[in-house]
Amino acid sequence: MGAQMTDGPTYRLHRTVVLVGMMGSGKTAIGRALAARLRVDFVDSDSAIEEAATQSIAEIFERDGEAFFRKREAEVLRRLLSGPPSVVSTGGGAFLSEANRDAIAEMGIALWLDADLETLWSRVRHKDTRPLLRTPDPKATLSEIFDLRQPVYAKAGLRLKIRHEASIEDTTSSALDVLQSYPNILETC
Repeated sequence: MGAQMTDGPTYRLHRTVVLVGMMGSGKTAIGRALAARLRVDFVDSDSAIEEAATQSIAEIFERDGEAFFRKREAEVLRRLLSGPPSVVSTGGGAFLSEANRDAIAEMGIALWLDADLETLWSRVRHKDTRPLLRTPDPKATLSEIFDLRQPVYAKAGLRLKIRHEASIEDTTSSALDVLQSYPNILETC
């Protein structure tokens, strides 16, 4: 839901901003803060999938497999893009689908939160909610996923390099700068 803030500039968002990037890049935290600053709704696509399925992402993966999950993910993403401009955070694999990339480019804009591997590992290493990292060597798995996905994330319309030491507030301000540098996405009122 959109948060109301009383200080700072007022913005008008013209297209839904879809945050893409690796697990641990900050899509949910930055998404919530960005939506609050823009005074628009924030939706985490993974949470929307879990709500629709009444199961966790891990349970969906285990019971129905990744292919089933990716199909539901595409349906939910398209539904979210069809609504009023908002901020959407996606699961790390959502942008890998060409159909999802096309839908985002057509109805919104992708903002890649580009974090380096060590930053990602420091953020996900103690979490057991990442089904793709349930392997004997999760850091090696993360590294493999990182290497495979970076070229795909580079196809995003916009990119924000994530600094490990930056606060959520600083990163959100940087995201606003990136959005304002692109025509027809965001205007200051």
